[in-house]
Amino acid sequence: MTTQRMTFAKAINTGLRKALEHDPKVMLMGEDIGALGGVFRVTDGLAKDFGGDRVVDTPLAESGIVGTAIGLALRGYRPVCEIQFDGFIFPAFDQITTQLSKMHYRSRGRLNLPVVIRVPYGGGIGAVEHHSESPEVLFAHTAGLRVVSPSDPQDAFTMIQQAIASPDPVMFFEPKGRYWEKGDVDTDADPLAAASTLDGARVLRSGTDVTLVAHGPTVATALKVADAAASEGRSVEVVDLRTISPLDTTAVAESVRRTGRCVVVHEAPVLYGTGAEVAARITEECFYHLEAPVLRVGGFHTPYPVAKLEHEYLPGLDRVLDAVDRVLAH
Repeated sequence: MTTQRMTFAKAINTGLRKALEHDPKVMLMGEDIGALGGVFRVTDGLAKDFGGDRVVDTPLAESGIVGTAIGLALRGYRPVCEIQFDGFIFPAFDQITTQLSKMHYRSRGRLNLPVVIRVPYGGGIGAVEHHSESPEVLFAHTAGLRVVSPSDPQDAFTMIQQAIASPDPVMFFEPKGRYWEKGDVDTDADPLAAASTLDGARVLRSGTDVTLVAHGPTVATALKVADAAASEGRSVEVVDLRTISPLDTTAVAESVRRTGRCVVVHEAPVLYGTGAEVAARITEECFYHLEAPVLRVGGFHTPYPVAKLEHEYLPGLDRVLDAVDRVLAH
C-alpha cells in the first residue's frame, strides 16, 4: 500500500490521472482546465502529460460542454466535464435533465451515457454571487442521474474513478471549501475493488445517543459536532451519505435503530432539501424506534448571501449542536 498525504483537490487530480492512464477513451472537458489547470488547479499538469485531445479547453458555454459530452459518449468515449462553479451549471440544466438523464431509459437500455459532470459546490470561500450554490437536490430529483459527493481525500480519489467507470451519468459534487484540506490517500487502491461502493453510505464515527447524517462539505462539521458532544458526555454517531441519489437509506436506518434519534445537516436550504427526503424515509422505516422527531439543519430559504454573511448562512458547529441538544431533550 502506497499512502500519500495530499489535499482534496490533489486527490481528485490523482484519480483523474489514474483514469486517463487506464482507459484511452477517458477525456476531460471544461473551461480553462488545460494549461491553467482549472480555477482550483484540480486538473493541473494533466494537459501537459496527456495532450490537448484528452484534456480539452472548451468555450465558455456550459450547455455546449454537456451537449458535446453527450455526443462523445454516444461514440464510445467517457467524457468528464468540469463546470467551473456551481452557479454556472444552470445553462446546462436542460441538456442534463432532458437528454443526459433520459436517453438510456428512452432507448430501452440500448444507449449508455457514461458522462461525469464535476461540480465544485458549496460555500466557505468568500466568493461572489453565483459562486457558492448547493444545487445537488435538483439533480437528485431527476431520475436517471447518479448524484454523489465525497467528503475526504481518500473518497475523492476513489469515487472519481468509480464515477468514470460507471455506465451511468454521474453528477460529481466536490465541496470546494474543502479543496485544501489534507488527508492520507492510498494511491494503489483499486477503486473497483474498494470496500465503499459509489452508492453506499458509511459510518465515520460510532455513537449511541443520536445519528448525525451529513454529506460533502458538512461531514467535517458533523465530526466536530461529535467531538464537542463527547466532551459533554453525549455520544453522536456520524453517517456520511456519500451518495445523494440513489440514497442509501439502509445504512442510515440501521444507525437510527441503534440511537433512536436523527439529525440531518447540509449546506443547501432546508426547505425541500436532501434532509427532507432522509427525514421522511427514516420516519417511515424507523417510526417505532424514534425517540424524537428527525430534525434538519441547513441553509436558509434565501439566495446565498454576500461573503461577509456566509458564516450566518452556513450550518456551523453551534447550530448543529443545538439540534443535537433538542433531539436529546425528548
